[in-house]
Amino acid sequence: MKRKQKRFLQMTLLFSAALIFLPDIGLWALYKEKHLVKPAEPAEPQTVPLGLGDGQLFTWTDGLKRKDWHDYESIQKDAMRSGKGEHGKPYPLTEEDHDDSAYRENGFNIFVSNNIALERSLPDIRHPNCKHKVYLEKLPNTSIIIPFHNEGWTSLLRTIHSIINRTPDSLIAEIILVDDFSDRDQKPFRSPNPSGLKKTFCCAVLFRSSRIS
Repeated sequence: MKRKQKRFLQMTLLFSAALIFLPDIGLWALYKEKHLVKPAEPAEPQTVPLGLGDGQLFTWTDGLKRKDWHDYESIQKDAMRSGKGEHGKPYPLTEEDHDDSAYRENGFNIFVSNNIALERSLPDIRHPNCKHKVYLEKLPNTSIIIPFHNEGWTSLLRTIHSIINRTPDSLIAEIILVDDFSDRDQKPFRSPNPSGLKKTFCCAVLFRSSRIS
């Protein structure tokens, strides 16, 4: 008799545990459905074809207009470029080109910088999805501030060329160059249009009389 009662009690406990803890039935299933599992919301289909062309406008599902800001003509021209240092390829150095003084003066080989095009091309290392992103049609412009101290002339010019060539004109308010107390004789930016830039946004060139702390 006691054995039957013990067996009955074991079966009752087992059945109760099944009702509570089995994943697809019982109280646990009801709790999980109510508190842990959020119902899937139907995704709104994107009605925007991405990356179809330079300057095209699209209306997003939120009602805001997006624009393809890519300059595909410039991208194609960069892809066709060839030469030393193009597409981020290493510059071929000879034994004579290995000059330690070039490194000591600038922290990099200024000889190589002087022999690479100011508008050199770079490899596009973005994720494939990033190459088709579209952004708001109306974006605020910005001021770009470049502080430098005894910077290599060609590397500084290459920075400016890169900004101007790879940024839509409407997004650049100005480029401010801050000469942080350079003590080299060369002051190239005293010219209104340094190095024959086709267009310049250099609205201010500041020459400091002491280093920025």
